[in-house]
Amino acid sequence: MTDKITNTFFQTLKEKVDHYFLDQKTERTGNKKLYIKSIAQFFTALLLYVFLVFIPSPPWGTLLLAALLGVNLAMLGFNIMHEGGHQSFSKHNWLNSLAGYCLNMLGGNIYFWKIKHNVNHHTYTNIEGVDSDIDVRPFMRLHPNQLKHAIHRYQHIYWFVLYGISYIAWVFYEDFVKYFRGKIAAHMKPMNLPVREHIIFWLTKIIYVILSLVLPIIFLGWIKAWVVFLVVTFVCGLFISIVFQLAHVVESTDFPLEKKIETEWAVHQINTTSNFAVSNKLLFWMLGGLNFQIEHHLFPKISHIHYPQINQLVKETCQEFNIVYREYTTMVEAFASHLLYLRKMGAIS
Repeated sequence: MTDKITNTFFQTLKEKVDHYFLDQKTERTGNKKLYIKSIAQFFTALLLYVFLVFIPSPPWGTLLLAALLGVNLAMLGFNIMHEGGHQSFSKHNWLNSLAGYCLNMLGGNIYFWKIKHNVNHHTYTNIEGVDSDIDVRPFMRLHPNQLKHAIHRYQHIYWFVLYGISYIAWVFYEDFVKYFRGKIAAHMKPMNLPVREHIIFWLTKIIYVILSLVLPIIFLGWIKAWVVFLVVTFVCGLFISIVFQLAHVVESTDFPLEKKIETEWAVHQINTTSNFAVSNKLLFWMLGGLNFQIEHHLFPKISHIHYPQINQLVKETCQEFNIVYREYTTMVEAFASHLLYLRKMGAIS
């Protein structure tokens, strides 16, 4: 493939996508279907929380509700926060900001996330030392350039624990490291956090602790409250981690050995990203279209409601330019590939 060809790939694809929106006479952002889905998911989470904290239930019922709430919170992240953080939830900036701050109410911080995700991950996907999403050192080895430790030999087994506690680590450790260090990642320059963001950081962290721990302890007692909290956060973290790992950390995707993008940015995104289960409508609804990860990386400011249509345009253009389009038919197939990759990275010296 020549430089001339790769330099025209995204231009050709973008023209097709632009024509699609002109022909359909529709916005690139979300529509009423997305808003209705988001409202439904928000109130479902609220109802689960009310039943868990204020309405007595047997132990098995409490555990079931806690697990469902964990899944529900992950869905809020996929469908509302993620789209708001990319400015694709709505054509109105204030509504995108409101959707983005959903992450703060879930214990995270949207200001930090936008830099870590939108800049580091979406630009330098799967590049070791720059893409923070593949930096789980020293616990896991996800890139050939990362040092191998003896424990990595078993990472395809203990991944379950690490993914499950990732949400708690994110909320109570990683955000505070970023805040006090003044950096989103070690390789980045110190950030100048506005006074407004200082206030939002502490206020929303306190609110999260009150909602997730203080109120449950008051109404449920210490032991039951902590069990509920751990189940909710474990399930949420497990769900989020698996979804994002299946998009990039699988056998079919590339992991560049150089700390730079060696081809056209759009081609780099396709080479380092994979779709899964794009025909599964339930997954599409739950994941906010994140099973269409290639389309998301190429057009992050376009709402996921358009991904099935854009998917055909991307495949068509990839075929024209002889670019390999990576996808797995089912989520189980993608998950199996992820585990095989983990085992491979743990075994290679």
